[in-house]
Amino acid sequence: MSGQGEEELKILNIKLDELFKRYYDLKTECMTLKVRNDQLTGKIQERDLRIKELENKYEQVKLSGALLGEGEHAGEARKKITELVREIDRCVALLNR
Repeated sequence: MSGQGEEELKILNIKLDELFKRYYDLKTECMTLKVRNDQLTGKIQERDLRIKELENKYEQVKLSGALLGEGEHAGEARKKITELVREIDRCVALLNR
């Protein structure tokens, strides 16, 4: 090979080595980001579950306060009780068929 051909081959090898290094660095970063994404997804699911629990507790507190005749939620409590009575009536009607 000529001197120029050997020089070009060395340059290509250097560039190829750099390319492989960048590839492995990016691959490592991608795996790290996937792990982090999984962790964050888990945290989001935990928070969503916690929010649902707190919403349920809030509804229970609101209903219990209304049943005690406290504040503006008394109307909501009556409405909820009416809905529950209707649902029970529907169940009884289905059982009687």
